[in-house]
Amino acid sequence: MRKDRDRHTLPDSLRAEFSEFLATRIGLHFPCARWDDLERAVGAAAREFRFEDAEGCVRWLMSSTLTRPQIEILASHLTVGETYFFREKKSFDSLEQYVFPELIQSRRATGKRLRIWSAGCCTGEEPYSIAILLARLIPDLRDWNISILATDINPGFLQKASLGVYGAWSFRDAPRGIKEEFFKKTKEDRFEIVPRVKALVTFAYLNLAQDGYPSVDSGTNAMDIVFCRNVLMYFEAAQCKRVLHKLSLSLMEDGWLFVSPIELSQVASPHLAVINLPGAIVYRKYGKPASAERASAAQPPWLAKAPDLSALPVDPGMTERSSPTLSPKRRQETDLSLRLERKQREIESTAQTPYQQGSALYEQGRYAEAAEKILPTLSQESSDARAMGLLARIYANQGRIADALEWCNKAVAADKLNPGWCYLLATILQEQGLAEEGVAILKRALYLDQNYALAHFALGNLTRRQGKLKDSERHFRNALSILSGYRQEQVLTEAEGITAGRLAEIIRSTVSSEAPHES
Repeated sequence: MRKDRDRHTLPDSLRAEFSEFLATRIGLHFPCARWDDLERAVGAAAREFRFEDAEGCVRWLMSSTLTRPQIEILASHLTVGETYFFREKKSFDSLEQYVFPELIQSRRATGKRLRIWSAGCCTGEEPYSIAILLARLIPDLRDWNISILATDINPGFLQKASLGVYGAWSFRDAPRGIKEEFFKKTKEDRFEIVPRVKALVTFAYLNLAQDGYPSVDSGTNAMDIVFCRNVLMYFEAAQCKRVLHKLSLSLMEDGWLFVSPIELSQVASPHLAVINLPGAIVYRKYGKPASAERASAAQPPWLAKAPDLSALPVDPGMTERSSPTLSPKRRQETDLSLRLERKQREIESTAQTPYQQGSALYEQGRYAEAAEKILPTLSQESSDARAMGLLARIYANQGRIADALEWCNKAVAADKLNPGWCYLLATILQEQGLAEEGVAILKRALYLDQNYALAHFALGNLTRRQGKLKDSERHFRNALSILSGYRQEQVLTEAEGITAGRLAEIIRSTVSSEAPHES
């Protein structure tokens, strides 16, 4: 027995070191209580890395910078891929009975448009469950512009999700009649989701710990609802706070955030108010910090008073993730809202122009203030395409698509030879469901610069969603060929900080997650 343990157990010092390594490089957190789980997972990953034992694999991984394929292999073993339709049913009940009816009624009056993000979608059951609810609640679904973005770090999960074919076990807690109404049985006694529901969901690769969002380019902006359930528990405390902050920026004013009940104690954001729906606790975004008074005002009158989250059970890992040695002053200094205020003071003291100040505010997600800095410059200099483009991005992230289109068109007109404005215009057109118009403007960008990698990338995504797989493959291949001529760390123009190497990794992950199609 001892011999078997010695053969399979890593030294605790190495397990601690590797746990810290994963938290730093990927954002995944494994407290000591889960080190056995970590070792089992890395033991399975070792075989894919062609190592005979876990220790050799761990030491090899820590000896160099992790590549994208290595991260993907690790993620496939370190995260749980088991899920099912309508998991945590109370959340979906709240979505169906309270959140969706309010949103649908509001959007019927202001434009039939909904944007939802399933962040960490696994094998697709969650976003398809959301799509099924919408199909049941909206009889004129074809008249709506509905976007359900589903992202994950694991290309294997995305490939299965894009197929949309599931076994009976995936329906173990689904409402009665769902399988019969929204799926068709295959010859292999499995169940394939019907095209009208499948078409509502777009799957894409995204690493919540590393990638930039919200972003018009990735479609992670101006969300009405974000689902991020059973994901936060994998992050260490600092990374969890960063992810939550960026998710809150991705939400529209009055947007909703759903997390898993076991993750409630990890949610702390100055812009998210607690909303106590019958059977579920969710969060809602407001433009100003969510004080107790504002959170109370946010409660619909027919709901009970929001609970005190301090009384909720705390994730055991959180006690290890927080540092008991920090002084009260140090804890206060690390509070997110105070750090943002300090950053703002730095911006105001160092930025030299209104554009620079507006750009810095935009990076913080302070969109209204950013627009206030930019608009006066445009009244004085009506041909400043750069300021126009920034204003278009600001409005797109606020969900003000008509205003975003207006200013982006002005940027295109002011700087006719810049393909970057055509690319930005195409991404905004996609948000309005105008795919063909987006394709046309991207082709114009390539006419201006045939080596514009972002246009090829965007066309690859657009044609992929249209089912034009040969065209999609060609554009992705062209983009990769162009990117090979860049330095890996070179930031691409008009790409919101994304580097050539990162874009190439995203393209490869997208291609590898493609579901096979019949010819």
